[in-house]
Amino acid sequence: MLQASLGAGLAGALPACSGNGRGLPHASDVAQLDRTSVAGIISPTGSAGIAAALQRWQGAVCIAGGRYSMGGQTCEPDALQLDMTGMNQLLWLDAMRLRVRVQAGMRWRQLQTLLDPHGLSVKVMQSYANFTVGGSVSVNCHGRYVGNGALAATLHALQLVTADGQLLELSRTQQPQLFAAVIGGYGGLGVITEVELALDRNGAIERRVEHVALRDYPGWFREHVLGKPGVVLHNADLVPPGFDAPLAISWLRSDKPLTDARRLMPTQDSYAKQQNLIWAASELPGGDQLRDVYQTRRLLDEPRVVMRNLEASLDAATLEPRTRRMSSYLLQEYFVPVAAFVPFAHAMGRILREHGANALNISVRHAPRDDTSLMRWADEEVFCFVLYHKQRSWNAAEQNSRRWTRALIDAALDHGGRYYLPYRLHASVAQFRRAYSQADAFAAIKQQVDPGNRFRNLLWDRYLLQG
Repeated sequence: MLQASLGAGLAGALPACSGNGRGLPHASDVAQLDRTSVAGIISPTGSAGIAAALQRWQGAVCIAGGRYSMGGQTCEPDALQLDMTGMNQLLWLDAMRLRVRVQAGMRWRQLQTLLDPHGLSVKVMQSYANFTVGGSVSVNCHGRYVGNGALAATLHALQLVTADGQLLELSRTQQPQLFAAVIGGYGGLGVITEVELALDRNGAIERRVEHVALRDYPGWFREHVLGKPGVVLHNADLVPPGFDAPLAISWLRSDKPLTDARRLMPTQDSYAKQQNLIWAASELPGGDQLRDVYQTRRLLDEPRVVMRNLEASLDAATLEPRTRRMSSYLLQEYFVPVAAFVPFAHAMGRILREHGANALNISVRHAPRDDTSLMRWADEEVFCFVLYHKQRSWNAAEQNSRRWTRALIDAALDHGGRYYLPYRLHASVAQFRRAYSQADAFAAIKQQVDPGNRFRNLLWDRYLLQG
């Protein structure tokens, strides 16, 4: 390894050569199911440092943030990995125009700390605040924000460092095709270094929870969520073994007194109680009853009025296993047209039961059509099925997971839908091509801005190079 400073914004070691994998660092992700030998890991603090590193290092490059993608989207063998989490500065905040610009390695929770004193909130983000802003742009995330859908719609501008070290400003009016391709581009086109976002107002919200029949849910949602002013957040939980009894959870703007006066969830808190409940529900006989007593009934019976930022600052540690030595908790997601909600829900439940998948929960969200990103997952209005499941750490479990995942992907495709790309790379190349016909257009743009294919990861190695 050759130590190098390379001017402003670069910290760490820049490799002189890729080596053969021996004695080199390993990269992984939150799931900890795979380890990839990389040439080196550097932690830039500014765009200039990244540009300098790309000019000095001529090999492959991969990009990592919070590492919540679960299938090698942040890793590439013998590549230089850019750890973006040190690029976490606020660049400017315009409270009047409801806009903010930050470095891409900032985590949403850090941004919330800066916004809350101004009475502001993030407009769209994931349900948990641990992710980096740039990572969320790279996967084109969404959350529970009613009527808003994908993050893409809330993005005003991006800054991108390309393979030859150029610094580009992208927006709907400045290189709009590249702007659209970078959103949901999983680091395949360059390094997102800055992001300009739309914001919203903070305020008190009240939780409303009720059971809805599965067959009635699409109509109920349109009437009681989309058609009801003041609903800020919404999801519906489907729980095992049937996955056929939606528990609809809505958060509405409220002027009632707060039941929890905290402004934001604390960082570095202990979530042992939540982790133990998930372990018991997924491992012990009677786990479904435990879930019903300690989670569902509490949601139904406990009044809750909180600030929006408190609910938006949930910590992903609540979903973590107590240990990953034996098993890991994973996510998958499927998007289907509104008309396919009921038949796909039935098909999904049947496939999970037939294959003995240890599925803990399916969270249903809604998204309108995405008119911004190229590799969009919503060509039309969709319901989003977020599957949270537990998997043993050995190979046989991985192979079984691949089988039922491919069955779920086929079910989504057969119902006119798609699957989401940030998770395990179980889809076949044919399934990927069927789900994402935009891949050819993406590959053409990549050829223009990265002709040497320097920006690599396991996702694009599997599906783009072989497509």
